[in-house]
Amino acid sequence: MKKVERINIIMRYINNGAHFTVSEIMQEFNISRSTAIRDIREIEAMGMPLVAEVGRNGGYFVMNNSILPTVHFTDAEIKALFIAFMATRNQQLPYLKSRQSLAEKLLGLISQNQQDDLVFLNQILLFEGTNPHNPDLLDLSDLPHPMLEKLIKMLLLDSYLSVFVEEDREIKSYSIYLLHLYREKNVWQMECFDLEEEKRLIIAVDNLTDVQAFPEKRRVSKKKILEQLSKQEEVINLIIELGPRAIAQFKKYHPLQFSISYTNSYQTTAILKTFINVTHAEELTEITNWLLFLGGDIKVREVPEEVLEAMQERLCLLG
Repeated sequence: MKKVERINIIMRYINNGAHFTVSEIMQEFNISRSTAIRDIREIEAMGMPLVAEVGRNGGYFVMNNSILPTVHFTDAEIKALFIAFMATRNQQLPYLKSRQSLAEKLLGLISQNQQDDLVFLNQILLFEGTNPHNPDLLDLSDLPHPMLEKLIKMLLLDSYLSVFVEEDREIKSYSIYLLHLYREKNVWQMECFDLEEEKRLIIAVDNLTDVQAFPEKRRVSKKKILEQLSKQEEVINLIIELGPRAIAQFKKYHPLQFSISYTNSYQTTAILKTFINVTHAEELTEITNWLLFLGGDIKVREVPEEVLEAMQERLCLLG
């Protein structure tokens, strides 16, 4: 490990702990006593407010209410952060407006040569979903639905919410406990427990018109919600075996609730067991398309008749 990188890591280690000794630094970073003392003195010289304690059990602690020095990044860390920003373009992520200020601050911390490297990377690296005609990192045309950030802000305070949703040109209200917030097929979705109907509910964030806190008097405990959900677990009606090509397709895309279990140590074969609601037309179409997307490297052990018929119809149309 290079000295600059080690110093940065030691600074974070010191800042995260209330107290440390030279011996702890030696053991944690596998360095000699003289190197540990030299590194500590160099960190003190940078401005980190360390106070030495004398005595048998003495050591160092960081002075409270003091301004810590600026964090220093390695060249590889800077590139990793910048590429992470690049990979999120056109993803409609929350807090996206802060991406511009973060990128500007990052560029302000680095040398001209490092800035030139990042400009070059921005020109040649394209990620899935990036518009090649407008790959500007600071472009904010991919802002998410305005309700997404309000929803997250409310969630940080409480998972019990009253949400108002536009459905068929009407506004409907739901009292929910939010289980997960996820993005699937470029759409943000809320997986909820409907507190009135006592069942699982999926709501698209794009359809939200407002989010409010839910009154505490009408709440059901989280324990009871999970108990209700466990009772409603559906009987498995789809079982398929996946070969290596199908596993590769599965990794590219799969519905959020689907997971596979590998059946050999090389992870070249796997099995999927799940439930499909065949009475829901949209879900039936989606699962049919997805099974065809997996390709021919699958073996069907069990499948609902409705899904099999839908797949045969699609294959006939394609043929």
